[in-house]
Amino acid sequence: MVVTAFGEPEVLQWREMAAPVPAPGEVLLRVRAAGIGPTDLQIRRGRLAAVFPQGPGSVLGFEAAGVVESVGAGVADVAVGDEVVAHLPQQGGYGELVAAPVWFPKPASLSWADAAALPASAEAAVGTLREVRAEAGETLVVLGAAGSVGALIVQLASARGVRVIGAASERDADTVAAYGGEPVVYGDGVFERIAATGVRRIDAVIDAAGRGGLVEAVAATGDPSRVVTLVGSAEVARSGARLSHPSPDRAPDALAITVPLLAAGTLRLKPHREFALTDAARAHALLESGDVREKVVLRA
Repeated sequence: MVVTAFGEPEVLQWREMAAPVPAPGEVLLRVRAAGIGPTDLQIRRGRLAAVFPQGPGSVLGFEAAGVVESVGAGVADVAVGDEVVAHLPQQGGYGELVAAPVWFPKPASLSWADAAALPASAEAAVGTLREVRAEAGETLVVLGAAGSVGALIVQLASARGVRVIGAASERDADTVAAYGGEPVVYGDGVFERIAATGVRRIDAVIDAAGRGGLVEAVAATGDPSRVVTLVGSAEVARSGARLSHPSPDRAPDALAITVPLLAAGTLRLKPHREFALTDAARAHALLESGDVREKVVLRA
């Protein structure tokens, strides 16, 4: 599914392209499923051209799962025919074939859809937890705790003994609690509502939603270095919070950490909805309409 121009979802068109060739250290995958993330929609509209080089003629998709078709030079830990989960920093998941620099074996018990829904969220969750330095016994606030990334942050932090306050919509309170967080209603005044619950100290904040609150978060922690957001906005500079960018060294082991947990059932994903790969434009349109709250996965 090629981005033929920046614009509305219909700019995603099914086109024939030359098959990618794996570079040294990469594997070529036959894609079985690919995840759609909110960043994909912004790239398609041309709003992130200064951050991501993908433009007209490119293929979106930061995460996929598939079968290894070939391997690049220097790859020795995977063979043709192996099933893997892949993170794609350079994108390309919305296609039949993609070259992947980061992968991990897919357990047989893990579905293709679940495998494809994990990589980008896992990398962001593991990476931001490291950036805020959340430790056992501390209190972490997660803004957007019911989203794909927020849900993983809540679970991973709770598992290491961090007290997690999860800000989400009122209808998602039970979901946040099931993930191991203490739910509070997100929106204006969220830190006042947290204080009203009796929380006396907030050590760190991760913003996985980008709906405001960074100035209040920095005031609550007293340390801008321990407030991290995944969404760029004017409030980032005004608050002094840190904007976390995907990078090769943010969490290169994220799949090794999270795939076994997901396969064992000790890590849960946000519910997902599946579309055919060729229906990517319709999937984008539904996500932008707000009619789909689930994670969306494309099936090849």
